[in-house]
Amino acid sequence: MTLSRRTLLGAAAAAPLVPGIAAGQRRSSNAARFSLAYAPHEGSFASRGGRIEQIAYAADQGFTAWEDNEAATRSVAEQDQMAKALSQRGMTMGVFVASMPKWSQSRPLLGANDGTEREAFLADIRRSLDVAKRLNATRMTVVTGFMDPKLPVDIQTARVIDVMRRAGDIVAPSGAAMVMEPLNTRTNHPGVYMQTVSQGYAVARGANSPAVKVLADLYHEQIQSGNLIATLETCWSEIGYIQFGDNPGRNEPSTGEINFASIVKWLKAKRYTGVIGMEHGNSIAGRAGEDRLIAAYREIDAT
Repeated sequence: MTLSRRTLLGAAAAAPLVPGIAAGQRRSSNAARFSLAYAPHEGSFASRGGRIEQIAYAADQGFTAWEDNEAATRSVAEQDQMAKALSQRGMTMGVFVASMPKWSQSRPLLGANDGTEREAFLADIRRSLDVAKRLNATRMTVVTGFMDPKLPVDIQTARVIDVMRRAGDIVAPSGAAMVMEPLNTRTNHPGVYMQTVSQGYAVARGANSPAVKVLADLYHEQIQSGNLIATLETCWSEIGYIQFGDNPGRNEPSTGEINFASIVKWLKAKRYTGVIGMEHGNSIAGRAGEDRLIAAYREIDAT
């Protein structure tokens, strides 16, 4: 998650709307659908117009899912509009962020002695259920906050497990699930509590809820731990969502060191049917970069 998220998701500055195309009405492309549900986000195809035009363009290129980390901050009308556009194109909604951390303040501290921020986190989770319902979303990203340097890690872990169990009780009746995102501390997010997929696995097992799973963002995991396929295999029972992003640079596959073709081949062997968020920017600005993005996913999807 985040570079800041607004910086990442707006990486390619918005271009004028494509003239003469009504929102969600493009039907002209014959592009084959991808075999896995890769999910672009607003900014992936910024030259094609606004959010709804980008959804239409993504569908025309064969993408079958969409991500919007900031969907919970949008108006109800915008959420409804996006849900309608996705439904018209038969696209699946990926994650949105259910409880956005205060990055500049390194908050919340979910493992702290004071339980105020845990209660605020749970209030965010309750509100997020309405957003999920509008968007037909079954996955919501959560960040388990920052480390409290004054407390032992084990104490904080116990409290994070406890609050995630309580959150699971809130979410489980809806059939949706929260996916906890481990974040790297070496490049982007010093001080966060959850730093690896294996740590997320331990918290998810402790919470023991079908509504508490792990988001495996491979960009973060490559920086923090590496050994991606072995980690996915070991933690598979608790992984509820996957995101791609190459390292270094956090751009599309083929721009860094991660062998995404091997990972896609492994996911196909696992018969993974969930969404894969394209949680990265484009290495080249404008339409040339958008074309490169599509080509990169076509290449790895063909494995």
